[in-house]
Amino acid sequence: MHTPTIASSAPTPTAPGSFPLIGHAHRLARDPLPFITSLREHGSVVRIRIGPTPAYVVTDPALTRRVLVTDAAHFAKGGKIIDALRVFFGDGLATVADGDTHLRNRRLMQPMFNKAHIATRGPAMIDQVRAMVTAWPEGRPRDVYADMNDITLAAFLIALFGTDLPGHLQSEFTALMPEIMKGTIRQTVLPSWVARLPLPANRAHTERVERLRVLIDQAISHRAAAAPTPDHASGVDRSAGCPHAVAERKRTGLFDTLLTAEHPLTHQQLQDEAITLLTGAIETTGTTLAWTLYEITRNPAIEKQLRAELASVCAGRPLTDEDLDRLPYARRVLQESIRKYGPAWMVTRTATRDFDLGGHLIPQGADVVWSPYLHQHDPAYFPDPEVFDPERWTAERAPLARGSFLAFGDGRRKCIGENFAWSELQIILATVLQSWPRLELASRPPKPQAVVTVKPDAMTLTFHRRAEARVH
Repeated sequence: MHTPTIASSAPTPTAPGSFPLIGHAHRLARDPLPFITSLREHGSVVRIRIGPTPAYVVTDPALTRRVLVTDAAHFAKGGKIIDALRVFFGDGLATVADGDTHLRNRRLMQPMFNKAHIATRGPAMIDQVRAMVTAWPEGRPRDVYADMNDITLAAFLIALFGTDLPGHLQSEFTALMPEIMKGTIRQTVLPSWVARLPLPANRAHTERVERLRVLIDQAISHRAAAAPTPDHASGVDRSAGCPHAVAERKRTGLFDTLLTAEHPLTHQQLQDEAITLLTGAIETTGTTLAWTLYEITRNPAIEKQLRAELASVCAGRPLTDEDLDRLPYARRVLQESIRKYGPAWMVTRTATRDFDLGGHLIPQGADVVWSPYLHQHDPAYFPDPEVFDPERWTAERAPLARGSFLAFGDGRRKCIGENFAWSELQIILATVLQSWPRLELASRPPKPQAVVTVKPDAMTLTFHRRAEARVH
């Protein structure tokens, strides 16, 4: 492939509304979602400025596929968001630079996230979720976004480190992670020089991340001390009739795959991967579930169909892991939540050389921005994109949409935890619906707020054990 020249490329349009010194930063801060989706009107690649630095936003999903798949070798994992995350979370799978280390670690971790292995952790996750959801007091308004993040974290800790993780570790993880996520979001939106200043907020964030690494160390040490045999670590049942073996498999976690690998990761790499998995799993899954519950309260027909499918599959008994593949409508509802609300709204890559992308010159070293939110609100692929319509994902309609559904990324950097995310999403949604026959929005309709994910600014729901409305 020849190196393109400026002469061979069309001028790249610049988004209107740029101010001196700050560029488009005021739009990204004030109304990021309308701004990012508006760029589609200006071309397939549009230049914006974040402060004095130009960035190139790709609005055509076919060109985004080139960035992520076809020509991925020329677009490295990097840019402002990734660089900010790397400072605090090290070189986990989501932030490590492209190359041999990434490929080796991805191959090593892939068995953790195959469907058969995840299924071995399903019963323990279901038990944990059911215990938390059924403990909610009836009729009392709840911050559902916080609830979904707490449940997601608890279920993921069970899956990652096993059912016998000491209680004090679970409780400290639960208290620490929301604050770390807030601090991480703050670091990604601030100029890098502000993030380096010895400000109280910066010091507090650094101290929390250091404490998180201590907790990760303790969890890893706990798992290493009780490391299962290689057969158990792979999720293969070599002693199906042995009660002790069954109990042991229930206690193990996905992380045992790394601890029992033939060529294990270093201590630092284990820390980085654990932190990456925790932070990646909580925010996106919790956000999706909160929006899904909100949409259920707004769409009685969707709720009715969800509950009918669940009743047909489970026939009055509690959910089991084997039921998940028999809940296709629930899967479509969740996929539509992911489509409508993100979860990520802006992701960056860095051009490793001058590159002609769709007739536009991307200079070496430039940030290239792609937005799942923008693509997933493209009316060319998703008619009436603001309408919540799970039927978009039926076999007849889904093929048109799949090329623009990029919530899990694509190519060699596609989210390794996609299978796990689907299992956890379905477990939590089904358990909430089984446990609570009626959900009710108790606050004003939430507004989407773009930080790292597209989260609700405020969302309160009440949960009732009786399906019919109460008479006052």
